Parts: sequence; C-alpha cells; structure tokens
Amino acid sequence: MLIIYIYCCAIISFPNNIVIFKGEEPKIKTIHGINIGFKENKKATQASSMFGQSIYASTGTKIASLNLFNKIPVKNISIDVIEKTTVIPLGNVIGMKLYTKGVLVVGMSQINDENGKKTKPYENTGIEEGDCIVSINGENIENTNELMEKLNECNGEKINIGYLKNDEINYANITPVKSENMYKIGLWVRDTQAGVGTATFYEPSTNKFMTLGHGITDIDTGNVVNISNGELTTANVISIVKGSKGKPGEILGTIESGDTIGKVEKNTTFGVYGTVTNKSTIIGYFNNEMEVANRDEIKEGSATILCQLDNNEVKEYTIKIEKIYINNNENNKSMLIKVTDNELIEKTGGIIQGMSGSPIIQNGKFIGAITSVLVNDPAEGYGVFGDILIKKMREAN
Repeated sequence: MLIIYIYCCAIISFPNNIVIFKGEEPKIKTIHGINIGFKENKKATQASSMFGQSIYASTGTKIASLNLFNKIPVKNISIDVIEKTTVIPLGNVIGMKLYTKGVLVVGMSQINDENGKKTKPYENTGIEEGDCIVSINGENIENTNELMEKLNECNGEKINIGYLKNDEINYANITPVKSENMYKIGLWVRDTQAGVGTATFYEPSTNKFMTLGHGITDIDTGNVVNISNGELTTANVISIVKGSKGKPGEILGTIESGDTIGKVEKNTTFGVYGTVTNKSTIIGYFNNEMEVANRDEIKEGSATILCQLDNNEVKEYTIKIEKIYINNNENNKSMLIKVTDNELIEKTGGIIQGMSGSPIIQNGKFIGAITSVLVNDPAEGYGVFGDILIKKMREAN
C-alpha cells in the first residue's frame, strides 16, 4: 500500500500543462516504472523520440502520455509550444480602470419593506458574492445605474436575473421589494475598479502589453474581477510607504490626470493584458527589444529588476534569484527572489505593493516579473516565468 501511495502521489504531482518555446525541451522528472510517450496520430512513441528536436520544432499543442510500466496509461500532459518573441521591458508605474461584465455582487443585506418587515429577496436564488449580474428579463446590464432603473421599472413584479458564476451564466427569479421609495433586492454591487501598478512589457510585433503578473481582485470578495474592458493610463507617484516585517509597504499614486496608454482586454490570475494605442507614453528603460528567455536559461544568482519609485525615471536595481521552480506552470510563483540593492532597500524595505509586474532581467534577456512579497521578510518574494506570461498573452488575444 505504501508503494501504491508513492506512485499515486508521483502521478498527481505531474503538471497538467507545460509551456515551452519552439525548439525547447520540456523538463519532466519521472520515477521508476513511469514512462513518457508522445501521442501523434493516436499512436504513442517512446520518450526518446518525444524529446527529439523534430517534435518541438513547430508550434502547437503536443500531448505527452504517462504510462505505467510502458503499458497502462495513467495521465496526459498538454505541452504548449509557442513561438519565441522579443519584448521591451518597462517598469513604469501605470494606472488602470477596469469595468466589470455587468455589475459585481460585493455584499448582501436584509432590507425593510414599506411595512417595516425585514426581508431578503435574494435568498435561495443561488446568487453569491463574487457573481456578476449581466441581465434582467433578457436585457443586458452594464452598470449599476442600469440595474437600478430596471428594478424600479418592474414595480414589484418578479424578474428574471442572469448572473455569471465561474464564467457560466445562471438564471434566477427574484421579486424586488419596495423600500425608501425604491425597489431593492438586497445586493450591494459595483461596476468599476481602479488602481496603480507596474507595467511589465510591451511586445512591438503585436502592440500587446502585460502588467502586474497577477490578477486584479475585488477588495470585498477577493475574487479575480471578471471584466468586459478597461483602460491603461499613465500615473503619478505620490509617495512610498516603506515595508517592514509583517507590514507590507506600498506605492501610493494617482491616475486622475493620466494619459491613455491602451485598452485593457483581459484580467487573469497571471496579469492584465491589452493593446497599446499610444506608444509615446510607454518609453522603456532600455528602449530596445529584448529576447524572452527559455526557463532553462534562468540561473540562480544575480539579476536585476526595473521599477519606478518617483516621477522622474525607471531605474534598474539588483536582486538575487534564490530558487527556481522550473516545472511550475500552475501559478505565478516560479522563482524565489531577494532584493540585494541597498538603494532599493533603503527606499522601500524590499518589495512593496505596486511593484508587482516589475520586469526581471538576467544576462540581457527578459526572464519574468515580480508577483508577490513574503510578509515576514519584505526583501524576499516571488516572480513568474516570462514564458508563462507570453503564453497567457496569446490565450488572451
């Protein structure tokens, strides 16, 4: 039973998806008795041919088959082979305005009707915090004003609400209740998000940009915001709140008078993506294209990051890559990093909120971006591989 348990744990630990650049070989560690074959035309070849250059010389999705003792198939791994590209690393502080798909439910509360009776119209509808209301009686809802208008038009009659839950549309009937001369359903909603962060890169060949290295989450629900569109703008740094153990620092900025940089199109767990419409607003630190490194080119040791801590310029600071999780494709914690630059530590204490998305450079190549900080040590944090960011950008298009 112990042997069976070990094999089950090993099989579960294999990633479901691997991202590589064209010509790169995937790194998959196996244990005795588990072989890897490559599925092509419904036939599996041996692992030796799977790792051949010919298989990964073209882009597309390849399916690797894990087989127990070369006979029993136990799991498939999807290997996405993407084209190599060049980007311009940025590091600029930017602002974002995001507009949700429909209106986001951020809270629930009972209401008092005209007779003073306490009621919860939303009960037993299936609607929860984090869902997005997208329609009423078949008509699209795009903002809170439209939702309020539709509720008041119903005059207390039952309505059918369409709402997004986990990217699927569900429907529920609900009867609004009149309270304070308005019809209400007991849901608190919001239709916009705004904030500042760091721009990661711009890809000249496609005019696409990427920022943050993680998704923008709603402050109330903690969920990644499901957006319909948005705007990327320039921003001004107001001040820096220095981080300390147990208390993350922060870049405080404003986007009130910012110029438009581009359109936001996708908010994902790996970052915010979109299209640049005003190139003059995103001059990079290096101002020239840089190759995106294969993850097997990344080495433990010295590297640099780009970030903006005042309104004058983006600067380059030294860090150390302490550990590389080369097989990680599941989240944005690909590398453990530590800030070593004395000037940056003096200003910020290390990694602070607002620095997420700061591009990481090593040996003249773009290798990834900062994504988070360790609360107990603000000098340490995580970064995500550049190949994952490129893959997610391709998916967002």
